[in-house]
Amino acid sequence: MEVENGSDPVDFHCHLDLCADMQKAYTECDRMRCITLAVTTTPKAFARNNAMAKRTGHVHAALGLHPQLVAQRASEITLFEELAATSRFIGEIGLDAGRRFYPSFDRQKHVLERALNRCADLGDKVISLHSVRAAKHVLDAVERTGVHRNCRLVLHWFNASNSEIGRAIDLGCLFSVNEQMLLSPRGKALLGIVPIARLLTETDAPFQSPRNDASILPGDLAGTISLIANALNKEPGEVRRRIRQTATDVISQ
Repeated sequence: MEVENGSDPVDFHCHLDLCADMQKAYTECDRMRCITLAVTTTPKAFARNNAMAKRTGHVHAALGLHPQLVAQRASEITLFEELAATSRFIGEIGLDAGRRFYPSFDRQKHVLERALNRCADLGDKVISLHSVRAAKHVLDAVERTGVHRNCRLVLHWFNASNSEIGRAIDLGCLFSVNEQMLLSPRGKALLGIVPIARLLTETDAPFQSPRNDASILPGDLAGTISLIANALNKEPGEVRRRIRQTATDVISQ
């Protein structure tokens, strides 16, 4: 058995199957010993990702139905419900009330409710939740379904008000943060509210591009760790070890 290194990275929300070279992305995350949550956007994508993840020691594939795809794929919630019993990891699911996706918002809420109810019925799920301009609605769905009582919820890129962040903390949620998010005023504010024990790091690769020279690759967490360390007045090594321990605890419970 490999001995875990507390300074190894944690990428708790990325899209390895949407990277230019999916196989390389999986192989590289495993080589870095990066605890990785490889989210998917449709239930049909899960099988291939799960097969790849099973060949690694550090990557976990998650079953998802992305809210931005609900307008075209709402019917796949039935397949999601069938596959949910085969995966401990769920994501990416949630709500997106951005202008482009708002026309499907009512369908998104229906799909999310069914997904969370299924997870609550099964229990012991680790769920990565999307919430663009919809933090209140996502937390409402969490409370209605009671999924927070027997599953671990990780709020991905949670840009929300202080009161909504406090409500999420009270519900037991964790928060996955990335470099681009933490460069914004609201992202910085979140670090002043959320206990470090509730923080996880993510890249959201290949979609995050806070730097002018290149996009962030899966497992590239140095910038995120530096921003957290500066905000909390801690050493980067201490932050890495704390986040690694949190991720290890979530995965192993």
